[in-house]
Amino acid sequence: MSELAGTRVLITGASSGIGEACARLLAARGAEPVLWARRLERLDTLADEIENAHGLHVHVARVDVRDRAAVERAAAALVDADAVPHILINNAGLAAGLELVHEGDPDDWDRMIDTNVKGLLWVTRAILPHMIQRGRGHIVNIGSTAGHLTYPRGNVYAATKFAVRALTEGINLDVAGTPIRVSSIDPGYVESEFSLVRFEGDEERARKVYDGFRPLSPDDVAEAVAWVLARPAHINVLDLVMMPTAQRNVYVVDRSP
Repeated sequence: MSELAGTRVLITGASSGIGEACARLLAARGAEPVLWARRLERLDTLADEIENAHGLHVHVARVDVRDRAAVERAAAALVDADAVPHILINNAGLAAGLELVHEGDPDDWDRMIDTNVKGLLWVTRAILPHMIQRGRGHIVNIGSTAGHLTYPRGNVYAATKFAVRALTEGINLDVAGTPIRVSSIDPGYVESEFSLVRFEGDEERARKVYDGFRPLSPDDVAEAVAWVLARPAHINVLDLVMMPTAQRNVYVVDRSP
């Protein structure tokens, strides 16, 4: 039997990409998904597929993690339903724009900071106290290699991912003396809707980001998440950095024909 059987996992940003892949894989391993995202229709479709495939009940809610009140309402509903998650995957995140700071769009900065940093905080603040009270829980934050090394024109996005890395370390210290585990998965290039969002739906520009090499897939990252979650209770993987073999850091990518 899977180590995840009988657990409940809350995944933010679950309507696509890494979040969706985590929902599918962890459900296949017996975890009951709680799926939050802005696009409820996508969540409903995903929930139907998981329920039909695995016979699990899937909780879904339209939640924009930037909206603290909405996060608190959705978390309270889980508490009232006795459905507090054993696992929290803070996956919701985005990049917007590639401008120089002195040419940047402050609206893009707000979207990234409010989603990648404040959204992670709102959800963690709403869920973590219940994990501590119960004496069981694991938080996994989806970071980025951009949280280890900044790349040209990645200024504010990288700043948010450096913040995620600092929060992972800080929360880990804050729960010292409890059995709560806190981990981060920091992937490099992952082919998903990430670049499509960054380039505001420009499919050609988004596709070129991955030209000439094989990037990670959302399924690859989900496998890493599952591996971290399945470690024995006395092991906490604080930070797992993963990249496609063609990528050696944020700058060095082999795009050979």
